[in-house]
This record gives sequence, C-alpha cells and structure tokens, in this order.
Amino acid sequence: MNRLESMSVLLAVVDAGSLSAASRELGMPLATVSRRVSDLEAALKTRLLIRSTRRLTLTESGRGYVEACRRILQDVSEAERAAAGEYSAPRGELVVTAPVVFGRVQVLPVLSEFLHAYPEVNVRLALGDRIVNLLEDHVDLALRIGELPDSGLVASNLGSVRRVLCASPKYLSRKGTPDRLADLAGHDCVSFELFAPGDFWRFQDHGTEVVIPVHPRLTVSTAEAAIDAAVAGLGITCVLSYQVEAALRAGQLALTLETFEPRPLPVNFLYASQGRLPLKLRALLDFAIPRLRARVQQAAALP
Repeated sequence: MNRLESMSVLLAVVDAGSLSAASRELGMPLATVSRRVSDLEAALKTRLLIRSTRRLTLTESGRGYVEACRRILQDVSEAERAAAGEYSAPRGELVVTAPVVFGRVQVLPVLSEFLHAYPEVNVRLALGDRIVNLLEDHVDLALRIGELPDSGLVASNLGSVRRVLCASPKYLSRKGTPDRLADLAGHDCVSFELFAPGDFWRFQDHGTEVVIPVHPRLTVSTAEAAIDAAVAGLGITCVLSYQVEAALRAGQLALTLETFEPRPLPVNFLYASQGRLPLKLRALLDFAIPRLRARVQQAAALP
C-alpha cells in the first residue's frame, strides 16, 4: 500500500463528502477509492469512517487521523518544493486567479512582463468572477475586488476602483445630463447585475449612502454587455472604472453624477502564508504589486 497516496484519497473522500463524489473528482474507480480507505483502516486497526446510505461521518479516531494527514501531506509538498529548488531560485509554476475583465486588461500585461523577466517561471492564469478557495483549488495568488471577509489569508492592497455612472454623449444630448440623483427617475438605465442590480441603485450623498429607484430598460449579466448597451444609447449604466476606461477615452461614453458615486471598492492580492514563500511567488509579488498599483491608480483617474 502506498501510504501517502491512500492518505490523499482519504482526504478527498472527507472533503467531497462521499466515496462516489471523491471517485468523480479523482477520476478513480469507486472500488479503488473504497479499497484505499479500507486498506488504511486495516493497517491502522481502527475504523476511520462511518458509512451510511445518506452520508459519511468521521469517527473520533478518524478526525484526529485526517488532521494529521493534512499536516503530513503539506510537509511532504513543502519538502518536494524545496528539493525542486523553489526556495533557491524563482522557478516552477504559479496559479493566479483574477476577475475576467480586470485580469485581461490589467493583470495579463503585468504577467507578460514578469514572464519575460523570469524565464524559469510559468503562470497559469484562471480568469473568472467566481470566488475560489485558494487551498482547495491549489491557487497561489488571487486578485479580489471588493470588501474581504475575515480569513487566514494575507492581503496586499493594490488600491481601489471607482463605481461610475456613464452614458453615450448622444443619449445625454437627447435626454439631458442629470445633475441630481432625483433626475435619474426620468432616465433609462442599463443594470449590470453584479454591481448595480435591480430597480434601486446605491449612491453616496455627502458621505451618506442613499438608495435611488431607477428605470432599467435592460438588465445584463456582464460589464461588457452593459457598456455596449450604453454605447448604443440605451441609457445610463453603472460599472467599474477599469471596465469603462477605454470607452471613456475613446469618447464613446461620458461620466455623469460623479459627485454621487458609490464608495470605491478595494483591490487586493490574496495568498496563503504557510511558512516560507516560494521564491517564484515572492518574485511575482515584488514585481506585480507596484505595477498593478500604478495601473489601478491610472484607471481610477478617468477623463
């Protein structure tokens, strides 16, 4: 029996909640998953799992053993990284996640420079607006926009992005430029579900948050669609500053009601702090943080 492999299978079963779910995640036959767990129990001469038709439960011995397995496998992984030279020179692969638009517009150019500067480091950039678990999904570095929940992760602030209101000059010429929040009642709006959902939008008025009813002619699920609709003259939309920067600089859209913008959203790098950082991650943080701070600041200074 390969003890370490069996430990990994046991953790997969516990994390997935069942033998069949672990089988699917591991791409391993169900009979093999079950045998690996049974082999561990036989070697330890104790029961680790209580199996039922509805759920799987750890025994008291199982709980302690699973915690020990996590520590052991983490130590083995750390030792392998050290042996591979990750702590002597920046080399190896990094997994980075970021929101789709921010990742493409802001993160990708910085990563391109980084890869030229560090030829022995490879990066897998996963773009998506879904929040991932860094440890479970084996992510080295995540870029997050918005307020952060309490966690054991380390955060490095990169600045903040504005939530801005904008419309096409043609639309504003036809319908008039709003000067007060109450003026929105007479305007068509394009709602972007993620940051300005529904029939009510949030603003800041002299430091106080206010909620204003709006008339969405169109509701979309992506910032790109909201921006395209606004450029087409369908109404006023609320998006993030970096998302609309190109359209503003091209004159396709114009800002409005800047005095009443909602609070800016913080931008952070998040990573797990577990002992020494591999040099590849330290190198990326040192390289990317000042460059992204400058890009975020520039994107916030819209025309």
